Amino acid sequence: MTREMLVPINNFNLYAKLIGKKKGKPTVVMDAGYGDYSKAWDSVIGDLSQITEVLVYDRAGLGKSEKSPNRRTSREMVKELKELLSNLDINPPYIFVGHSFGGVNVSIYAYEYPEEVGGVVLVDSTPVDYRERFLPTMSSDFQEAYRKQFVREGNYEEFIESLGQLKEYSNTLSMPVIVLAAGNKDHYSEVSQGLWNDMQRELALISSRGEYVLAKNSAHYIQRDEPLVIVEAVEKLLYSEKKV
Repeated sequence: MTREMLVPINNFNLYAKLIGKKKGKPTVVMDAGYGDYSKAWDSVIGDLSQITEVLVYDRAGLGKSEKSPNRRTSREMVKELKELLSNLDINPPYIFVGHSFGGVNVSIYAYEYPEEVGGVVLVDSTPVDYRERFLPTMSSDFQEAYRKQFVREGNYEEFIESLGQLKEYSNTLSMPVIVLAAGNKDHYSEVSQGLWNDMQRELALISSRGEYVLAKNSAHYIQRDEPLVIVEAVEKLLYSEKKV
């Protein structure tokens, strides 16, 4: 069962696609990386939709969604996502899956509305101290290319502001959080890969029920390189002995 629609959010529309049926389980909500849209999840939604209802959507200005008048920071995106879920009449709890920058968004959602979130899967998510701690270890060419990519939704300053927004939360989440780290990143030296793994491991500390999983054969898009790693992480949350 698949439904595609444009959903009114104030004075613009967001594209959303619902696949599968709930079957008494939470809806899985997937948020793509910076500049990516719903198709980024095509490799996993088939398997996940056999288990429960899955929502993929295009953030404002991407894919089939219209542009938003709001600033392109995570807090604004989270407000738009919350309104999308409300307008679709999808009741919590939700299982959130966020890739890269999408991991920042779903983490902020979990902090802002913990009562609505049954669990979170962070897929090679951007650490809050990426610019200060990791980026300086890379070549100048890499750093320049990284900064130049921020032209598709929001600018580099808004992206950094989003990381700062996430950094403001100091409390520990109580819902389960599974951190999936890419273990074979493109253009990373052995030292850089080791640092990345360490920073991803630290991400699991945002929750008292955090767990770190290394996807050894994956570059940044774990959903393409090892899709079953994501499917298994979501399944673990959905079938957890503690009800989500």
